[in-house]
Amino acid sequence: MLAAVFEGNGKLSLKERSKPILQNDIDVLIKVSAVGICGTDLHILQVPAAHPATIGAILGHEFTGEIVEVGKQVFDFKVGDTVIVDPHPGCGVCRQCKIGRPDRCERLYSSNFPGQPQTIGIFSDGAMTSYVTVPAHSLYKISKEVPSYIAALAEPLSCVVNAASKVKVQPGDNVVILGAGPIGLLFTCMFKASGASKVIVSEVSEYRRKIASECGAKIVVNPNNEDLRNVVKKETNGGADIVVEAVGPLLNECINLVRAGGKVIQFGYNELVRPEIQVAEIVRKEIVIYGSYIGKFNWGKTARIIESGILPLDKLVSHRLPLSRIHEGIELLRKGKGIKVIIYPEND
Repeated sequence: MLAAVFEGNGKLSLKERSKPILQNDIDVLIKVSAVGICGTDLHILQVPAAHPATIGAILGHEFTGEIVEVGKQVFDFKVGDTVIVDPHPGCGVCRQCKIGRPDRCERLYSSNFPGQPQTIGIFSDGAMTSYVTVPAHSLYKISKEVPSYIAALAEPLSCVVNAASKVKVQPGDNVVILGAGPIGLLFTCMFKASGASKVIVSEVSEYRRKIASECGAKIVVNPNNEDLRNVVKKETNGGADIVVEAVGPLLNECINLVRAGGKVIQFGYNELVRPEIQVAEIVRKEIVIYGSYIGKFNWGKTARIIESGILPLDKLVSHRLPLSRIHEGIELLRKGKGIKVIIYPEND
């Protein structure tokens, strides 16, 4: 089967790989239907890398597919089920998993457990290919009626659902989102559906600003041409109730834009970013800052949100390409000419 393999130092190669076989009784074999190119994949392929990954691993952690084989100890899923996949499932038995922190699973981050699955599509083989094996506890069923290019958005959406649950947007809240990439646009959709009064999106790309408006942003701002702070101050009577950082290095801008007693979500992730922090401003304004990382226990809810059709998720998918054109998709994203690029496998 054709596979997109990370070879280190920014190199992604298309190579032939053998179809995987089940290694454990709790595993399933999935025929991949669609996989998204994530901003994390772009970070992995930067030089120097802004996110670590295993050299030799098949990338692809945002995916959906159909179960074609199940292990002997798999009872909740069957051949033919359409599923979405949590790429950070945790082992379920270590101390971190038992206190509700599968994102810090001791086995996922330890070389002492070589037989345990690590983050799928980053540290172990993922879905930029035709077939992948995953542990059954990473799976969630989703309706076959959902198009595969929409179901492939489940991983980033689960992350946004998890982050949104921390700040609990209420009808009438004013929200600012910095960045209109896929994550920023998912926040826009989520907060609009939750009843936010004004969703203000800041984005330098004209193309992405247009999509932000289509996703529910009431006001879109180009921070290169407009004074974002003045716009937010005017539109929110002094400051936003909630500000989302969906880029990476803009935490200080969030601190300036949020009202006293407001909330900030730092979602943008970049290993190379080291911003100075305005501690005095945080203290004076009594701001609450949340870091948010993965989907954790929100996958079932995410499947229901997707199935409901309440979010305009089709607005986010700008391109659908065969695996042989994956480098074209990566370049589209690097140049800001795409939002979410979905890749389809080509062979069995």
